[in-house]
Amino acid sequence: MAVVNPELERVWQEFHRAVNMTSPQLRDWLLAETALNDTYDSEPGVDVTDLGNRVLQVLGKRRVDLTTADVGLMREVTELINRRLSQRPADQVDQEPWRHSLMAVGHDPWRDAG
Repeated sequence: MAVVNPELERVWQEFHRAVNMTSPQLRDWLLAETALNDTYDSEPGVDVTDLGNRVLQVLGKRRVDLTTADVGLMREVTELINRRLSQRPADQVDQEPWRHSLMAVGHDPWRDAG
C-alpha cells in the first residue's frame, strides 16, 4: 500500500477544484483564437497560454507521476485562479477578457455560476 503524502493530497485536491475544465475543453480553448487575443493584463509577466499548456500536461498525469515542478505549477495555478476570481471586474464589458484569462489556465468562472 502506498503512503499518502497529506500535503500532496491537499495540493492535488485544491488544483482539481480550481481547474474545472477537462483536458479536451482546455486544449480546445487554448487552440481557439480568442484565447490568444483576449488576455487579461492584470499580472505583468504571466503568460497564461504557457501556463495553460503546462496545466494540460499536469492534467494528463497520475498523482504518483507528479514531479516537484508539477506540484509547484499546481500551487501557482491555484493561487492565480483564486487571485483572479477575487478581481472580478464590476463592468460587464471587462468580464470577457477576465473570463478568457481564467479559461486559459483551466477555470471557467461561468461553470461555477450554474
